[in-house]
Amino acid sequence: MSAISPFVAIRRDLHQIPELGFQEFKTQQYLLRYIQSLPQERLQVRTWKTGIFVKVNGTSPRKTIGYRADMDGLPIREETGLPYRSKHEGRMHACGHDVHMSIALGVLTHFAYHPLKDDLLFVFQPAEEGPGGAKPMLESDIMREWKPDIIVALHIAPEYPVGTIATKEGLLFANTSELFIDLKGKGGHAAFPHLANDMVVAACALVTQLQSIVARNVDPLDGAVITIGKIAGGTVQNVIAEHARLEGTIRTLSTAAMQKVKRRIEAIVHGIEVAYECEASIDYGAMYHEVYNDLDLTAEFMKFAKAHGGVNVIRCKEAMTGEDFGYMLAEIPGFIFWLGVDSPYGLHHAKLAPNEEAIDRAIAFLIDYFSWKGNAE
Repeated sequence: MSAISPFVAIRRDLHQIPELGFQEFKTQQYLLRYIQSLPQERLQVRTWKTGIFVKVNGTSPRKTIGYRADMDGLPIREETGLPYRSKHEGRMHACGHDVHMSIALGVLTHFAYHPLKDDLLFVFQPAEEGPGGAKPMLESDIMREWKPDIIVALHIAPEYPVGTIATKEGLLFANTSELFIDLKGKGGHAAFPHLANDMVVAACALVTQLQSIVARNVDPLDGAVITIGKIAGGTVQNVIAEHARLEGTIRTLSTAAMQKVKRRIEAIVHGIEVAYECEASIDYGAMYHEVYNDLDLTAEFMKFAKAHGGVNVIRCKEAMTGEDFGYMLAEIPGFIFWLGVDSPYGLHHAKLAPNEEAIDRAIAFLIDYFSWKGNAE
């Protein structure tokens, strides 16, 4: 068996200890132990909740370049069968954040030994999958003190081959909102439906009606998705359900579309209350800002990547993916790009297995990019 690189080994270590948002205690300690093994002369390390800020002081700084890597896993039972599969039952790094962190550590390691002229700020961010760590981290005293002038991030893309970078200027990822709807009616014996208000029937009607919003209320040249991913109702087969709960997500390409979708959801839910003689409540949970890449910085980055020669650059289309990095980009110029990892299984799939060759290639490319950007006259 051929030896693996140190950062592939780190990825495998992190893959075994996935933790949910703001519970990344083992992950934080693992990262801190590694960071403390690096030369400390130019490093400043500060923790924020379960996240970490690492500042690499430049030799003659004129600006600060930020790089963000998310840390949390997902509540998914892993089915990869890999020898380094998750040791945390029902938890998995199914969105590639283990890869993101290992790449960030690789880049950080280089610049701990070979600092730029400019300062670098590495942001290890918790809770991207929920409830959202970017916004409160952005508002922290540490970020206010060390706020970068530009900020960059990446996200693995299973559909692209290793060696591929995909991004675009402007809107890249959608506005997103969670959606939770609770219905309360009147339970009863299954043999006497006329004496009850069945919330399973109400929930089924509601799901169908919600699909009319995208079809008939959103501009077809805009874009929106309403997905109900979970329905729960009732307790046993011969009792009419008094309660039902719908859980889903909303994705839109514009803020105006998000506002319109929510207005229509509220109107339809009110109609369900009247039609099915029930009570309903709506909770939008975590909401993420759209990801809008800075036009000039993204164009410059794509030009650099094309001239670099070590990667294939694709100008991709916008996607309905949600990413709380959008909150950082709303305040700090920057961009995020897709990194090809060539997996037959997609993001959030229990069998996602990124091609680890992407890790060292991404580290080398980002070192070159930041060296060019952070040493420019």
